[in-house]
Amino acid sequence: MDTDGTLISAAEVARLAGVTRAAVSNWRRRHADFPEAVGGGRNALFALSEVTGWLERQRKSSDVSDEVLVWQTLRASRGDDMVAGIAEVAEMFLDGDLDCFDESTRLRLRRMAEQSSPADVVSGLTDRLVSSGGSHTTRQLARAVARIAGNFSGTVFDPACGPGALLLAMEPAGPAKLVGQDINPAAVRLLQARCALLGLDLDAEAADSLQRDAWPEVRAELVVCDPPVGLIDWGRDDLLLDARWEFGLPTKAEGELAWLQHCYAHVAPGGRVVMVMPPSVAYRRAGKRIRAELVRRGVLEQIIALPAGMVSSHQQPVHVWVLAKPTGQQRSAATVRMVDLTNGDPMDLPELVAGRSVDVPVIDLLDEAVDLTPSAYLTNRQDDQAIQYSDARESLLAALDQIRDLVPRLSPGSGSIDGGVLRLSDLARAGIVEITDRTATSVSDQLDTDFLRGFLRSSSNMSRSTSASGTYRADVRGSRVPQMGIDEQRRYAEAFRALDSAEAAMRELSRIGMDLINLARDGLTSGALSPEQRK
Repeated sequence: MDTDGTLISAAEVARLAGVTRAAVSNWRRRHADFPEAVGGGRNALFALSEVTGWLERQRKSSDVSDEVLVWQTLRASRGDDMVAGIAEVAEMFLDGDLDCFDESTRLRLRRMAEQSSPADVVSGLTDRLVSSGGSHTTRQLARAVARIAGNFSGTVFDPACGPGALLLAMEPAGPAKLVGQDINPAAVRLLQARCALLGLDLDAEAADSLQRDAWPEVRAELVVCDPPVGLIDWGRDDLLLDARWEFGLPTKAEGELAWLQHCYAHVAPGGRVVMVMPPSVAYRRAGKRIRAELVRRGVLEQIIALPAGMVSSHQQPVHVWVLAKPTGQQRSAATVRMVDLTNGDPMDLPELVAGRSVDVPVIDLLDEAVDLTPSAYLTNRQDDQAIQYSDARESLLAALDQIRDLVPRLSPGSGSIDGGVLRLSDLARAGIVEITDRTATSVSDQLDTDFLRGFLRSSSNMSRSTSASGTYRADVRGSRVPQMGIDEQRRYAEAFRALDSAEAAMRELSRIGMDLINLARDGLTSGALSPEQRK
């Protein structure tokens, strides 16, 4: 394959081979013939052609996706300004003009768009941008915020919109208007082009939201925000008399509380603010007065602690604060709901597991510290903890028994599968399979569907078919399956079905296990549980 002299990082070598960064580091140490770095200093870069050749010789995955090659072309021309590069791709899809790219890149972009859509191509490149680090909102975090926000109708506003992860993740129940602002003009260009490709109604401006609010008259039904964190120079000295500080003037160290009040100023009566926050905002001494006023006025509905790993730039947990602006007839809330999902799944939010949430009376929050950390209130719940722990333990043991019965017995193999291999694209052209965005289905009695899908999930095929966002894209057609008779296929299919069932049971076991551990630890430390005496 012509790789156009492209250079890739160690992280991209890992994605290419379907392994972790640690595995690539081990290859570099243990294999003398692993390609030497050709640039990048501490962030080593490798020649793509040399890496693919080495992977092929080692019989590791070496199929380079069109997305990877387009990404590398953009990086070679744009350097660190990848947001602008992806914005150019999106704008060129809108204009139907890709002539500023070389012929091979134009071919790849058109092929990717034909096999999915221009919007999906741009989304995949944006996901790859987020996964490469930086301050952009991850798809996982955006989905969690959307789940917390729920359905809405009307206007949704994001004053730190970036390329649009939060705005595009929202789930309106009716007609919706998107409004955004961001300090980065390239990010605004990218969001505008993405919305145009999707046919969405958007108004967006590029400017500093705190110092130059582009939408002073906007009152949205929903305001979402993942603001910049740790900013000291957010413009406080120039904004001392600003009307947005309804709950108090934030200190220079409390820029996040300035963003929170900016969002609240833009929400309509009856609307809500759903905002990502660092955990430290919940307890820092400098923000105590503003936190107390939020609680006292009854506008703070709930705080949800999310698991670690939701943010691309660090592995620390984050909180989501939910504020509601009351109408004239509404009374102030008497409680604030505290939710701790640090060891759970934010997608389970509507069906909260017992022990992960508690409604805390306002009077209990207005103490000397005004600590709004969810775990500070959940770990003190002792009601029925002994019963909950006993039930969770029995559920865990039952799940273990189920998994033991589900995991299939497998015999040692020869180390390879005899016979040829078939590409999924060839099977599709022959009318033997139908391909969708996420999987493939057999439409012939020559091929067993469960056999096919089992091999599609092999590590080599997953690395060929999965983008940086973890979702199948155009490259699924390059997947390969072994050529064997239908009876042999069915033998494999039975094993794959058993593994699918065991995998589902393992996920449930993991959920039950974490609940059990959390209940046990909380019970032991609160006094609701005690260790058994040894005989």
